Amino acid sequence: MKSSVLIVLFATTAIAFSPSSLFLGGQSRVHNLASRGFSPVCAARPTHAARWSMDTESAGNTPEPMVTPKKERNTKPKELQVVLIGLSHKTATVDVREKLAVQEENWASAGKALTHLPGIREAAVLSTCNRFEIYIVTDDVHAGTRQVIEHLSARSGVDMRSLRDSLFMLSKEDAVWHSLRVASGLDSLVIGEGQILSQMKRCYEISTDDSGAAGKVLTRLLNTAVSAGKRVRSETGIARGGVSISSAAVELVDKKCLDDLDLDMNQLDIAILGAGKMARLLVQHLSPRNVKSITVVNRSPGRVEELQKMFPDSNIKLALLPEMMETVAESHVTFACTGAMEPILTKENLEEHVERTVMLVDISVPRNIDDVGANKLPQVNAYNVDDLKAVVAANQAKRQRLVLEAEELLLDEKKGFGNWHQS
Repeated sequence: MKSSVLIVLFATTAIAFSPSSLFLGGQSRVHNLASRGFSPVCAARPTHAARWSMDTESAGNTPEPMVTPKKERNTKPKELQVVLIGLSHKTATVDVREKLAVQEENWASAGKALTHLPGIREAAVLSTCNRFEIYIVTDDVHAGTRQVIEHLSARSGVDMRSLRDSLFMLSKEDAVWHSLRVASGLDSLVIGEGQILSQMKRCYEISTDDSGAAGKVLTRLLNTAVSAGKRVRSETGIARGGVSISSAAVELVDKKCLDDLDLDMNQLDIAILGAGKMARLLVQHLSPRNVKSITVVNRSPGRVEELQKMFPDSNIKLALLPEMMETVAESHVTFACTGAMEPILTKENLEEHVERTVMLVDISVPRNIDDVGANKLPQVNAYNVDDLKAVVAANQAKRQRLVLEAEELLLDEKKGFGNWHQS
């Protein structure tokens, strides 16, 4: 009886040396030893080596390798990347561009809305008559791009398939390179036009303001783009020649007025809807062509009076907004360049007021003129900003050498940003 108790005590002591004693498998090990002719008493006195072996074995009697937890292995944060999602006169028609267009006063709030999406750390919006671009900083390029496209579809009402057909996406160095070319006027409808540099500067100012959504990366990128644009314009001849959307619009009229109106430029009465920068450029390019008169339609007289002082030799007249349709009806050519978000000249109001043959040239996005409806009227020849492409094609061919010179400078600017971003 005593010997049986002693055997049980020694067996219990032996089991206690092994971690497997915490499980039912510890008992089966003792029984297995006994059934194979070994005395449990012998198993109760392991050598030092045997004790070490048992202490380091698992229940399955196999040593477990040292495994670093997954979180400890992936402690390095993901690298933040610049991503550009946008469309332009090269990828989308004006009817798509106008649906995504954002007025300048809303650029900051549009950027803020994007940073509320998961994974979007920074954002900036650039929206002009010929392009709509969103710059973001994210640590997941694919997820960030998908979220932005879904956001744009919901905001604009353009279905995802149509949107994907019109959008382009660039990331990392490609996005940086594109921003430099845009600011320099190399990606513009009219190569070398200067207005885009002013617009890129406003993008920088708005997005880096307290209400903006640019952080360290986009602040540096946009500042680099503006500096690059200034450098290209000062160190190459890309800006010479007075090229702009407004100059192309005037050239369009110059080429077509004889066919459309049976009149030369110096016989034309011109109307301009709006009195902003584009209107000023229109007057600047119309004045050397000695048009008969230029009537500027605006809500208030202030800016029109400034134009009259700037161009004293031009016959500039003022018409207030209630006189708009009367002015359009009395003019041979009407240029539209207001900030209106919907057409202000439609088939209905033109049919009611316009009797003689006229030309209508819309250089706004969103469009100020319903050119599709207007062209259904026999007395109307309406053009939108996309019709300027044929006019500027020759200009682009002549300026390719200047583009190559400009890109040499931009490579240096790109390298500088890349070195900063990797540091």
